[in-house]
Amino acid sequence: MTDAIDAAMRLHLLGAEPTDWEESAPPEDRVVEGAPTFRTGVTYEAPDGRLVAGVWEATTGAWRVAYDEWEWCRLRSGRCVVTPDGGAPVPLGPGDAMVLEPGFAGVWTVIEDCSKDFVVLLPPPDDGA
Repeated sequence: MTDAIDAAMRLHLLGAEPTDWEESAPPEDRVVEGAPTFRTGVTYEAPDGRLVAGVWEATTGAWRVAYDEWEWCRLRSGRCVVTPDGGAPVPLGPGDAMVLEPGFAGVWTVIEDCSKDFVVLLPPPDDGA
């Protein structure tokens, strides 16, 4: 049985704005349209580094994505369209949430600069087996 102190230590309140931001962009060979840029601020990282939560921002443009991780996200602002390979475009606006599973591939298009909250579960390390 887990005691109250242990349970409280396992509760992580999110929602504060990140204090450190990392700026990046998709690799050039994945860009489909424009010159999108990203800002990512981490608000929580598990001790093993596999679970990460934070805020991600992007400028307009489109790029190919291929997921090997799980991601839950909710759009805070802006407008996007996520188009799975071989599937119909999925428009997203403020308040919309989704889960992307490992193996998802397609195009992420930012129509209006956007911001999203995210939680990502990275795959386990390759043990070489």
